Amino acid sequence: MRGATLIAAASLAALGLAACQEGGAGKGAAGGLCKPFAAAPAGSAPGSDGAAVVDDCLHRWSYTLAKSEDAAGLVAQAAMAACAAPITRWNQQALTAAAASGARVTEAPSLLTGETTNPIAEHNNFAEGRALFYVVQARAGKCAPPPAREASAPTTSDAAARNSPDR
Repeated sequence: MRGATLIAAASLAALGLAACQEGGAGKGAAGGLCKPFAAAPAGSAPGSDGAAVVDDCLHRWSYTLAKSEDAAGLVAQAAMAACAAPITRWNQQALTAAAASGARVTEAPSLLTGETTNPIAEHNNFAEGRALFYVVQARAGKCAPPPAREASAPTTSDAAARNSPDR
């Protein structure tokens, strides 16, 4: 009985993978998986949506690093490390908004797990999950990394920022 269940599960998995292969954009790619990059990366100006900035950074770095032969989880951690500044800015936005409204950043049950959590922990959970998703998506779809950015005439701060993962 257990052997028949295993064979059925393996057959279903093979059929699912075959369906992905048929519409592939490239050799062995699963068609339609790659998320296009925004024309201009999300800014980090005050008032910008912190989640969108973090998502854009994780998307770009995860796709860039996905070609690494390391385990997907390790590559996702590297993408998160590259996006530490945008994640920090997003956390600061949450703390500043809470302080401005007079509210305290409190713990509450997670809507996903029911475990006690707080906004900063949920930002981290979001970033971890999104980074891992983008790495796996880039590998499965054989997605290209983002195009190189054009640099304007460098100034001292521009030269330092050009190589920053936070751009």
